Amino acid sequence: MLDNPPLSAFVAGLETESSFGQVWIRRMQRGFELRHVADRESDPATLRLLGENDLRPLAQFTAQGAFRPLKSAPDLQRGWRATLRDEETLGAALNQLYPGAVADWFAAQAPLPPVTSYREFTGRQTGMYRITTRLDDAAAGAVIRACCHKDFCLKRRLWTVDGLPPDPPAAKSTLPCLEPCAILLESARKKARAGQDELSTND
Repeated sequence: MLDNPPLSAFVAGLETESSFGQVWIRRMQRGFELRHVADRESDPATLRLLGENDLRPLAQFTAQGAFRPLKSAPDLQRGWRATLRDEETLGAALNQLYPGAVADWFAAQAPLPPVTSYREFTGRQTGMYRITTRLDDAAAGAVIRACCHKDFCLKRRLWTVDGLPPDPPAAKSTLPCLEPCAILLESARKKARAGQDELSTND
């Protein structure tokens, strides 16, 4: 097995059955089984058996065929299971379902996690996203509450803007969010641009 401290720590912390986002992980005599958390009690014969390379396509679309731009959205398809022979294939499978999430989980265990606040993140933007720095804390907080609501994203937000604390531990899943994502950034840009257009109209 390749040297992979984040994956080794993640596997060491797994119980016999554990959840990670909407994925249910079950230790087997040899290897692991994955399935949707809502299917954890389902008869295996009723679930579609997938190989490790089938999980990325699964994560690309909802059950209705809509593209999933945010892989941590709570709309992962149900009705499948995957058996994985070892830790390495488990890590590869989870990375297809939740890209980078195991590494982020590991980083979040540090005494001082490498978290990037809204102000730090937007402060290094250039071009059309530079406008996101103009949102005041209240406006930025409103965008964050909307985009990061549990109905839209399962990740537990560890970063902040003044006036808005991080998500509490029980608010979402064990998937951590260490910095604003591209979808949040685009929403902030639209909010800032709308405010700018309104000012121009009122002049």
